Amino acid sequence: MSLPVVLQRVKSLGYKVFEGDWDLNIVAIRSTDQTPNIFNDLLTVSTLVDRQWTTWSFRCTTDPGLYHLRNPSRVEGTAALCPGQYRSSHTLGKHRGKYAALTQCGPVKVFRDPTLDDTLNMNEDSIMEGIFGINVHKAGSNSTLVNKWSAGCVVLSNEERYSFFLDLCKKQVEKHPTWTKYSLTLLEEW
Repeated sequence: MSLPVVLQRVKSLGYKVFEGDWDLNIVAIRSTDQTPNIFNDLLTVSTLVDRQWTTWSFRCTTDPGLYHLRNPSRVEGTAALCPGQYRSSHTLGKHRGKYAALTQCGPVKVFRDPTLDDTLNMNEDSIMEGIFGINVHKAGSNSTLVNKWSAGCVVLSNEERYSFFLDLCKKQVEKHPTWTKYSLTLLEEW
């Protein structure tokens, strides 16, 4: 039983691969295409189901939309999640108190881009670590542009697929009631 390709990459970078039935591996992959304001990234969920690896993929963005690049909510600049693995960093909650999402409950690292232009700058000297509300949530019913949907969160473009993603997260807790936290891994496309 070989690991899915995405988990082979996770393991090769020295990150943890969760190998229990319904112990979710949530991995976002940031595209090398840095065209702003589009859903050109991928979120994968891989887990063992009856000792067989299963992986699902979802179109997403890991980058802020143009609105937030031009109008950051913090003086340090808008956020973009740094590549890495963030263990037990998320839990089921409400995005901005409105609807079910994976909400940040542990520290993550973000780049801060204060340039107010249409290019995402990911400079090492801008990295901050903390709890910033970097959630995993949805855009509209079937969005094609990021716009205001992301100020640094991982955002799925399609509401129906997002509901399926949440069902997978809920299944982990259903199978393992004490496993209420999720790790998020962000990789650069390879």
